[in-house]
Amino acid sequence: MDLTIVVPTFNEGPNVAELLRRIGDAVDDRLFEVVFVDDSTDDTPQIIAAAAQTADFPVRLIHRDAPTAGLGGAVVEGLRAATSNWCLVMDGDLQHPPEDVPRLLARADRDDVDVVVASRYIAGGDSKGLADATRTTVSRASTLLTKSMFPRKLGDCSDPMTGFFLVNRDAIDIDALRPRGFKILLEILARRHLRVGEVPFAFASRFAGASKASFTQGIRFLTQLLMLRFGRMSAFALVGGVGAIANLVIMWGLIRLGMDYLPASIIASEITIIGNFLLLEYLVFSDMRAESGSMRQRFVKSFTFNNVEAIIRIPVLWVLVENAHIPSVIAAGLTLIAAFVVRFVFHALVVYAPKRQPVDASLAVAPERARAAEY
Repeated sequence: MDLTIVVPTFNEGPNVAELLRRIGDAVDDRLFEVVFVDDSTDDTPQIIAAAAQTADFPVRLIHRDAPTAGLGGAVVEGLRAATSNWCLVMDGDLQHPPEDVPRLLARADRDDVDVVVASRYIAGGDSKGLADATRTTVSRASTLLTKSMFPRKLGDCSDPMTGFFLVNRDAIDIDALRPRGFKILLEILARRHLRVGEVPFAFASRFAGASKASFTQGIRFLTQLLMLRFGRMSAFALVGGVGAIANLVIMWGLIRLGMDYLPASIIASEITIIGNFLLLEYLVFSDMRAESGSMRQRFVKSFTFNNVEAIIRIPVLWVLVENAHIPSVIAAGLTLIAAFVVRFVFHALVVYAPKRQPVDASLAVAPERARAAEY
């Protein structure tokens, strides 16, 4: 086989026949197989088995009676069972259009990548198939948080949360994967530094059935993220904690000397902004400095952002003190905690971001193709 297509399914029976038909039409110049790894509680396994009898290519079914690790665990099971080195992972709901598979294969044929990611977030990509504005916002925010935790390994990947990708099994250590829930690509990319290529795709609407996204899946994602990368963020938190304590001590001392709490807060913020930057330079992001421009450029970005953040934070401090009647030092501490995640994301993705290679324009989706994929 040239290709194994791994499709994790959970109660996706109405989509199976259409999915196989469109895969067969799209991938007609390769020797390939489709492996369904099914965790369904309905008649989906029987539908897959019946469809396999009439398909023009090999279709295999792995039904897990006692599924573990969710969709990610199903994908790992499929990777283990594959008979080819190149494995394409896609959902069974047709939100990952089979018609885009040839473009992923064409990118892999250049022989300079280990993973080809179908991205919603590069030129030509589209995420309109997400159910609503809330899911779109959550997806964008999750992507930013994820990339900020792995700025080097995910530096060439704009969409580490996608479930539509092509991977060379020889480049990954399947036994090292510890999936939790939906985000198996994140698990693969975070475990080992891989060469990543991207092609844009339009995330389509579901053909049938309902989304499996839930609050529980969100908790699993956060757990996976923290387990994969707590190192850099914990160091950033340590620096932020030291800076917050210094900020509060300076502010308290100035107030004791007779200064009003607002100018005391501004002076304390400016001193700790500079101190925190030096600590980030030499403790947290020291391994990324060479790839992220000059120290002067990084300082300007960091100093400007933190001052803009302070301009927003200090009025909030005023509201907490004057309207909520919270003691000024406690209110300042609350605002500093709230600013922590935003600061981390900005520094990892902007201040210390490694330079990316430009997207190959020849791989962009034509506008009419992108629109057609939404339906």
